[in-house]
Amino acid sequence: MSTDQKDMYFVAVKVFLEKDNKLLILKDNFGDWDLPGGRIKKDEFENPLENIIKRKMSEELGNTIEYTIGKPTIFMRHQRIEQVAGNPTVRIFAIGYEGKLKKGEIKLSKRHTKLLWVDPTTFKPEKYFKGGWLQGVKEYLELRKKNNRLGK
Repeated sequence: MSTDQKDMYFVAVKVFLEKDNKLLILKDNFGDWDLPGGRIKKDEFENPLENIIKRKMSEELGNTIEYTIGKPTIFMRHQRIEQVAGNPTVRIFAIGYEGKLKKGEIKLSKRHTKLLWVDPTTFKPEKYFKGGWLQGVKEYLELRKKNNRLGK
């Protein structure tokens, strides 16, 4: 296969953060709904993914919260138009981790305008998400429902 047939993806880490059986979703300053987390920087290539998650959680939710991160459970492919010169379309491959907020108050970054804690048993993600993020949230909700039925 020649290199011109290969696509370029950014890689991101996302967290399905729950507290009191509610899932956190964030609205970014472009009007799109999202999950906590984001892309890996060039200089983080050698860093453990847990350290990258820690950086993103601190940047987006503040550095006073305490949380636990579980295993990666969902893999997402998302396409979006960047809000930079030329508005290029980028593709993102994201690894979604389970997470639990233990304590602390969330302090949103300037990149986010709103947060919601939603009930995963009644939440309608298609009213909020689109593209690969929508597919990933749907998969997470289905996995969560299955694990609850199995008592996990």
